[in-house]
Amino acid sequence: MIKYVYCIRKRADLTDEEFHTYWREDHAMLIRGLAQALRAKKYVQSHKLATPLNEQFIKARGFDAPPYDGVTELWWDSMADFLANFNTPEGMEAAKQYTADEAKFIDFSQSRAFLTEEYVVFDFTEPT
Repeated sequence: MIKYVYCIRKRADLTDEEFHTYWREDHAMLIRGLAQALRAKKYVQSHKLATPLNEQFIKARGFDAPPYDGVTELWWDSMADFLANFNTPEGMEAAKQYTADEAKFIDFSQSRAFLTEEYVVFDFTEPT
């Protein structure tokens, strides 16, 4: 499986609550509606917890930037499926829609995205 990982920071003009609510509710429903056009198999949002432990992680590792506000993950069966979603009129229109929506809550200049291929080392959540 191919996974698109998007580490995001919220726009500075939004409160944490506004950001997380919009992402979790409005944007999530948009992506769900576009899933078929995107040929995506799975979509997961990971929202940063408001905990002092985040500051400890920064200090312990010497990070020079605050943590991201969250991570989006989208899965495809193959690189061919991922690329195909950009080669159809429906996929191109879906990309325009989600990018325009992301601009409502994401600071693009402080966010990062990349493609990955998962290598599961262990997964104790699966029944044996």
